[in-house]
Amino acid sequence: MYKIAVMPGDGTGPEVVREGLKVLEAVAQLCKFKYETEVFDFGGERYKRTGETLPDLAIDELRKKDAIFLGAIGHPDVQPGILEKGILLKARFALDQYINLRPVKLYPGVETPLKDKGPKDIDFVVVRENTEGLYAGAGGVLKQGTPDEVAVQESINTRKGVDRCLRYAFELTKRRNKANTLTLCGKTNVLTYAFHLWERAFHEMGQKEYSSIKRDYAHVDATCMWMVKNPEWFDVIVTDNMFGDIITDLGAMIQGGMGIAAGGNINPEGVSMFEPIGGSAPKYTGKNVINPLAAISAVGMLLDTLGETKAADMIEKSVMTVTGTKLKSLSAGKMGYSTTEVGDLVCEHLVK
Repeated sequence: MYKIAVMPGDGTGPEVVREGLKVLEAVAQLCKFKYETEVFDFGGERYKRTGETLPDLAIDELRKKDAIFLGAIGHPDVQPGILEKGILLKARFALDQYINLRPVKLYPGVETPLKDKGPKDIDFVVVRENTEGLYAGAGGVLKQGTPDEVAVQESINTRKGVDRCLRYAFELTKRRNKANTLTLCGKTNVLTYAFHLWERAFHEMGQKEYSSIKRDYAHVDATCMWMVKNPEWFDVIVTDNMFGDIITDLGAMIQGGMGIAAGGNINPEGVSMFEPIGGSAPKYTGKNVINPLAAISAVGMLLDTLGETKAADMIEKSVMTVTGTKLKSLSAGKMGYSTTEVGDLVCEHLVK
């Protein structure tokens, strides 16, 4: 019996979560596993009502779950940063979700802005360190609001944090068994302290424990260029928090846009959180036109992490069938189907 926390969140979050849970129910019946859900209503509306984001008592409850399914966070009436820091970042740090996992895969029927590239060319994964770096919150401000104002933001990189991220990336590369190549994305020519640690740990671990995995390195600017020009060069990319944040959004664009991109915040030893990447899209709220495929794919990632690999594979194949044979577009209002109907299509093809 899997215990799954559900945070529908803001805007269109509840709509895409509804479709994700519909697919979860269908695949659970087919694959004969059981689960129960508990809804946590944290988001913009609750913040407006109570002034709270994600209290410590809620973190304690989430820690008891097997996984978290998140819809979206972001409310037009709440100042940017409050919900993101108070809910998303707090959950990641408090639950030690030290891996951000972002598959970048072009599905059949989905358009990419890259000329002459297709599904065989775009299929890699980005492993982003998720609890250190510039997001650790170290730094401060002096003489704020004056001409002499100084702002310092420090990137924190520990050997423990780097090693556990690298190990996850090496193991993932081995499990994928595709090109068996792990690329470290960094900036060793300028950010010498931080990325010399990453580079040294990368090669030490690779030589000692993963000799069958080919190791590659690319500066972050070169990584962005090659992701556009030759995405087929990549198998698994591992990088720090800031660079990972940037290149994964580029990855989402080359795989067809935010409407298809799903991600996971992973604690391999604890509770992990899965979400569509596209945000709350408040202008489409309640119109039943938003694309739910990213949220449905996030459910697939959730099940894969729980060990239900057959169910996860079924969901991905069904999504690929829907994109390849049914949808006119991934854009809201242009799919040729409503949000609800897209969820129904995925369920239908699960059976087939």
